Amino acid sequence: MTATGPVRLTAFSHGAGCACKLPAADLRSLLALTTGLGDVDDPRLLVGLETGDDAAVYALTETEAVVLTTDFFTPIVDDPADWGRIAAANALSDVYAMGGRPLLALNLVAWPRDGLDLSLLAAVLDGAAEVARRAGCIVAGGHSIDDPEPKYGMAVAGTVDPSRVLRNSGARPGDALVLTKPLGVGLVTTALKRGAAPDRMLAEAVEVMTTLNDGARDAALALGAAVHAVTDVTGFGLVGHLREMLTATGVAARIDADAVPRLDGVLELAAAGLVAGGTERNHADAAGRVEWGPLAREAQLLLADAQTSGGLLIAVESAGADRLTAELRARSTPAAAVVGRVVEGPAGTVSVV
Repeated sequence: MTATGPVRLTAFSHGAGCACKLPAADLRSLLALTTGLGDVDDPRLLVGLETGDDAAVYALTETEAVVLTTDFFTPIVDDPADWGRIAAANALSDVYAMGGRPLLALNLVAWPRDGLDLSLLAAVLDGAAEVARRAGCIVAGGHSIDDPEPKYGMAVAGTVDPSRVLRNSGARPGDALVLTKPLGVGLVTTALKRGAAPDRMLAEAVEVMTTLNDGARDAALALGAAVHAVTDVTGFGLVGHLREMLTATGVAARIDADAVPRLDGVLELAAAGLVAGGTERNHADAAGRVEWGPLAREAQLLLADAQTSGGLLIAVESAGADRLTAELRARSTPAAAVVGRVVEGPAGTVSVV
């Protein structure tokens, strides 16, 4: 393939977006093998590896800390500008999930210089820069390598008040679980890769993935101490990232499958077998830790669907749930919904009703 005619970027990748992440089980095995990670004795490191949180947070002063994150992935859509926009929103989301404000980003580029014209890469970078500008974040450079499979993402630095850091740990029994974006973008982008995604469905998925989570961050911060835990939902799916949140605090959860927002038509895609390998691995990893009950397989796969630039999952005290959803809708997050509750139970386990 070359860039002399119409190019399907997704044809150059083995996976799509965050579905190409290493499986959660593999990461756990990897971290168990390492000897040089996590052994940090510095009180200024407020958030590190311990809970698998979305970004690292390091205190600079009593009133300011730096948030650091990086994220990159293979083409998730065929339009290069949209790929850049999605990748930028996805990378920025990790800063928002910590309660931070992104300030500075660096591009991360892997590009097949003999297979894809550089004009396509320019469009990727322009799309990403447009989203970064919308976020008030400066793109100040980056790094590139020649690679047979294209990949793009960003390293992002931001700031946060150390007293207002949002963490994925801290959920308490009785908390409501609020999700701020609909699920299903992994199913849609897998359908695209296989030539089976309707234009309307793809456009809706791109809109979801390019929507910043800054409004969701602001809504969570507006509730102050009533918000106990926050994470963003990406490659490990809703149940995978929820399990990380629960394990970090030693609690369990119950999910109401009917309450979970989803893109129109995605259950039909799952039933047709248009499921990413990453989603299948997420579903397999949930075995023994998630009680699906009578839920149909396609609905199970939706809850395990590998998201890219997904919404925030927020654990908020029950009395604050209505206020949080009102705050979210006031900040243009209409899909926000209470999808479950934190309960007593074995750490990291989920029951679906």
